[in-house]
Amino acid sequence: MFSRRANWNAATNRLTLAREERRARGLEILDLTESNPTRVSLPYPTDELAEALARGARAHYDPDPRGLRSAREALASELRCDVDDLLITASTSEAYSFLFKLLTDPGDTVLIATPSYPLLEHLASLELVELRTFALEFHRRWEIHDIPQGSARAIVVVNPNNPTGSFVTSDEQDRIAARGIPIISDEVFLDYPLEGSGTTFVRDDVLTFTLGGLSKSAGLPHFKLGWIRVSGPGKREALAALELIADNFLSVATPVQSALPELLRIAPRIRALIRERTRANLDTLRRAFAAASSVQVLPVEGGWSAVIRVPAVMSDEELALALLDRGVLVQPGYFFDFANEGYIVVSLLPDTETFAEGVSRI
Repeated sequence: MFSRRANWNAATNRLTLAREERRARGLEILDLTESNPTRVSLPYPTDELAEALARGARAHYDPDPRGLRSAREALASELRCDVDDLLITASTSEAYSFLFKLLTDPGDTVLIATPSYPLLEHLASLELVELRTFALEFHRRWEIHDIPQGSARAIVVVNPNNPTGSFVTSDEQDRIAARGIPIISDEVFLDYPLEGSGTTFVRDDVLTFTLGGLSKSAGLPHFKLGWIRVSGPGKREALAALELIADNFLSVATPVQSALPELLRIAPRIRALIRERTRANLDTLRRAFAAASSVQVLPVEGGWSAVIRVPAVMSDEELALALLDRGVLVQPGYFFDFANEGYIVVSLLPDTETFAEGVSRI
């Protein structure tokens, strides 16, 4: 009855079922998976944000498939690029959808590193695109080594990676670019260095699409605005084709586009709040396990998550279920396609008291 674009009837995993049962019973859950910054008690400048959107709501509707010129000019100033290198989308997910439409036909292959955020698997499935993975290997840090050869239409990197937090180094960027196929670099967490630093994947020698959005860079997932920056040979043709795709959707709301210059001025304050929170929680996590020889908090170069390596005496799912019995919700490593058991992932966003109590129970 339905298409083969997704597994529409996938069974609910055990951890989700256990979480919902616990909530139904009214039992405590210290949620260390929370990734929505608007739900972790940060003091947002809500009045300023509301006023910016209210002014944007008075804008005249004059759609531009690439995004309002005023919005792209403000974004170009922020990114230090040409205004015509940008296309505005309703989200990073939509940006992926547009790029898969641009670069692939049904059944084509896209390369992606694992561990990785599971959303990409679903987005590819919805476009009938096959993902072929290559491993991030941990050698003091998470590194890219062997990039598969053979036919592929594009390669996706997340810079820094979610959940490992590893940036794509300059050497890794060069080796990926040498593969000679278009690159999609998801840089939504690039503004959040923790124990490392990284640079954007903008290239002149290969067609490259770098992605960002208000969801992370301004901590405003509900404002629904992302962008694609195009660089390298063939960028003008790629932008013209993306304009055609976007013109069939015109999905980005005018008020948020009109408000974008002001939102970009407010964004650094929100980023500072998020950085302060993630750094404080990472410090708490490291102190808690400093003397635990059997448990290791792996390096966190950037982003909002931390990976904890634990003894593989049970499956990651069983460990997550056991922790939930103690009132703490974490993500098992298999959610992110870790190659082996022995990993759990926590968000660094929760309020500091919740995070500290959850970590003490772990």
